Amino acid sequence: MNKIEPGLGINRRYLHDEVADRMRELIQSGEMEPRARVNESELTERFGISRTPLREAIKILATEGLLELLPNRGARVASISQIEIDEMLEVIAGLEATAAEVACRKITDAEVEAIRADHLRMVEAWKETDEATYFSLNRRIHESIMAASRNATLMSIYTSLSGRIQRSRYTAHQTGEQWEKAVGEHERMVELLQARDGAALSPLMREHIWGKKAVIAENFGESDA
Repeated sequence: MNKIEPGLGINRRYLHDEVADRMRELIQSGEMEPRARVNESELTERFGISRTPLREAIKILATEGLLELLPNRGARVASISQIEIDEMLEVIAGLEATAAEVACRKITDAEVEAIRADHLRMVEAWKETDEATYFSLNRRIHESIMAASRNATLMSIYTSLSGRIQRSRYTAHQTGEQWEKAVGEHERMVELLQARDGAALSPLMREHIWGKKAVIAENFGESDA
């Protein structure tokens, strides 16, 4: 695991939930890498807490599938098997396809413009091969379309499911051809969103997400053997 730099302490209110939020961010950003052991001493020092709320947070993240509990050996960041990648992408693709169709009926002009602005910035990041900025904006665009569906149930299911695969989905290195194809699909997505064409945007969104399967499997997948 990469060395975790010291940071600010955590507010004492709902402590284990806040610790879980911070650790979730570290896992999803890649600072805590797949299969890396959780260093309890380092984290308690970083957060300015005792081991009790940290261990409660670890239990929470284990139920979410982000951590694996090791008998008498603490915990480690969970890896993702090829089968899990297939299953999660299939469901996430369906959720985002549904959200895209619904969003086209509910999204405001201001929201469309914000997404278009993020897209233009994302294209610039692509041209400059700035992967960090590109993936950050890419993620925000997808989450903005999901939010524009105004469907709390859909959003809740999506949020709970996507956390585990979020890092692999938005940081997986792509070939030049794969990257160009993804940018082109985003261009078309924005056009369809502006036209409020949910019937066309929905299948495009599904295809776009399912197309990430090979890239994610190559970068982060673990053999099921």
